Amino acid sequence: MIDPHAIVSPRAQLGEGVTVGPFAVIGPDVVVGARTTVGAHAVIEGPTRIGVDNQIFAFASIGAAPQDKKYKGEPTQLTIGDRNVFREFCTMNRGTASGRGLTSIGSDCLFMAYSHVAHDCDIGDKVILANCATMGGHVQIGHWVQLGGLSAIHQFCKVGAHAFIAGGAILTRDLPPYVMIAGNPAAPHSINSEGLKRRGFTPQQIRNLRTAYRILYRSELKLADAVAQLTQLARGNAEVQPLLDFIGASTRSLVR
Repeated sequence: MIDPHAIVSPRAQLGEGVTVGPFAVIGPDVVVGARTTVGAHAVIEGPTRIGVDNQIFAFASIGAAPQDKKYKGEPTQLTIGDRNVFREFCTMNRGTASGRGLTSIGSDCLFMAYSHVAHDCDIGDKVILANCATMGGHVQIGHWVQLGGLSAIHQFCKVGAHAFIAGGAILTRDLPPYVMIAGNPAAPHSINSEGLKRRGFTPQQIRNLRTAYRILYRSELKLADAVAQLTQLARGNAEVQPLLDFIGASTRSLVR
């Protein structure tokens, strides 16, 4: 299943059923899980660990050294889960010794053409980066997050689960779960209700989250007072608790 024009290091480990296209390069210290496909001219550098059933399209760059001037060649890593799709020319960089030493990507994600995951990022499951979406180093992305085309995230920002970043948006602060943002600088617009419906949230849960959004963004309350009201709302409404947890863990201040 390896094209004769591909270059695969003898120090790479390929699982059963892996397909490698022409002129692809797989370097040492790379582990590729079963049934993963590597397209023509794609490059995978190590140390990198890739799970099963991933699709890596032509000219993708997976596991290259971080774009960090402090990086001096330390053996940092990239780990990738299962069933992800990496489209043409996307770039996934390893971590840095001064950061986590690891860039991690979950499972069932889609990285469209020219999207970029920088060093030390932590990407959850079922995340979508549309074309040319990009992020700086040390970004944390929760499950089910979507980034529109040409959007960008400042380094060290956190994005909560089920959030939606519109095309062209520039995020420089932490984005709570469930919230949709747009613009430059990015501003909140609403709850990602359509996404929540698709993921099985009940109408009542969505109404509760709309109430939480109004408390946080439309009540003109100070953050501490908004948190107090959200704490009351979270009692008996478990879907609100991740919002409270995120606010407590925010380090760059919230988009607000």
